[in-house]
Amino acid sequence: MNTIMTLALDVPGTVELELTDKCQMSCGHCLSDSGPTVPHGAMTLDDWKAVIGECAELGVKVVQLIGGEPTTFPGWADLVDHALSHGLGVEVFSNLFHVTDKGWAVFSKPGVRLATSYYSVNSGEHDKVTNKPGSHEKTRTNIVKAVRLGIPIRAGVVRCHDGQLEKLAVDELRALGVETVTLDNARAVGRGSGGAAPTMDALCGRCALGRLAVLPDGAVVPCVLGRFLPTGNVQDPGGLRSVLTGPRWAEITASIPRKAAMGCPPNDSNDCNPANTEACAPKYELVPVSLGGCPPNDSNDCNPANTEACAPKF
Repeated sequence: MNTIMTLALDVPGTVELELTDKCQMSCGHCLSDSGPTVPHGAMTLDDWKAVIGECAELGVKVVQLIGGEPTTFPGWADLVDHALSHGLGVEVFSNLFHVTDKGWAVFSKPGVRLATSYYSVNSGEHDKVTNKPGSHEKTRTNIVKAVRLGIPIRAGVVRCHDGQLEKLAVDELRALGVETVTLDNARAVGRGSGGAAPTMDALCGRCALGRLAVLPDGAVVPCVLGRFLPTGNVQDPGGLRSVLTGPRWAEITASIPRKAAMGCPPNDSNDCNPANTEACAPKYELVPVSLGGCPPNDSNDCNPANTEACAPKF
């Protein structure tokens, strides 16, 4: 019975688990309203384990632990182990502001990848974006350490204001040996909307195709940028399976405008980057790190399940 139902489902290849909105930073372009004083949310550790188990049963390939800052969530490392034990690939999207020895041990496990955000080669400009003094130094130092330890890592550079040194940041990350680097504009969602109601214009057109996100309250949405389009809740009877087979999921999926010329479906990281922006343009070929090269861009986010070029590689 379970096998028949699974085959009938349009199972996402990647599921983003937004463990918490708590974060050491309070970026002005944040797709949610994350910050140091924000609570974790209604989902408990056991709730998240149940979702991960269901993802594995449904045939999901990868779970991304995101936030907020996912490593602030109590038991996040247990969730990584839980996902790995179910045969899932794991990507942890961290600001890399503070990484403990235990954190490095978790990041170094086979099947685990890292992702982060970076804004400028200039520390003052980077810290202005994050609203956290010292964030540039700590994030950059930990990016270098991740590369040195051989941990697969990608980085998304987000353009937040005119005059930002974002393209130099891309070059710097490549020179540091980061595997994947993407460049995108800030999106009008969450704090980044400036208080305005979000619209479909913030979406890439691939949301709900090969991916979905679960928010800190258990709400299921087509992607993290589509957080204003709830389709159900994993804490309701039937869990994720019930949401994916329900009329609301079908309705929301059908309502998202699909852009004709997708090119390389963006990856996110944050996120679901609209297809016709620079996020999908630069594909950096694999060249020696000594020459500042890095493997091609996947970017974090809207990864259709059957599009290997745009999905995290495990």
